[in-house]
Amino acid sequence: MYCNKCGTENPDDAAYCKKCGASIEAEEETRVAQRVRDLPTSSVDPERIFAINPTMKFVALGYLGGVVGAFALVVLLTALVPGFVPLIGVVIGLFLLLVPVYYHVQAKMVRYSLTDTTIEIDRGLVSRTTQHIPLRRVQDVTVTASIWQRMLGYGDITIDNASEDGGKVVLDNIDMPKKYADMILRQMRQLDR
Repeated sequence: MYCNKCGTENPDDAAYCKKCGASIEAEEETRVAQRVRDLPTSSVDPERIFAINPTMKFVALGYLGGVVGAFALVVLLTALVPGFVPLIGVVIGLFLLLVPVYYHVQAKMVRYSLTDTTIEIDRGLVSRTTQHIPLRRVQDVTVTASIWQRMLGYGDITIDNASEDGGKVVLDNIDMPKKYADMILRQMRQLDR
């Protein structure tokens, strides 16, 4: 080890220079950094933790109600209107099924996903819009459920994020919302490590 002040060679365990008495500090080693060749980030897909749609409970009830209503309509019209052709009642009854079909398509047009770094909300059928919310910007995750929602096992997840417009994003009508909110919070804690 050499003295930084006078350049005299000293033993490796010396605290002071034997010639000038200056304090000897350990020399810093020079390290050569090697460039790690990673895959481009654009080719690495984020890990998907979950992907869900809004609940289909009401759609299933709508289909059931539409079928029961169609049968009731055919029976009622056949019994009350003399000469009524049941086939016309079936066609009218099929129109009752258009209501649950509409809500089925609406529910399928929305998908909520959690990846290892973002919450993604996809909307649309033909043209798609995807909204990305970085987990690092999420400030709060709240589960809300009315009494009817609690009875049927679904609810809403409200996500407060630190965006410029101070936005809140609501994941509507999610089955088991507490479970998915906990997954979001767990992933947020993992990012903080």
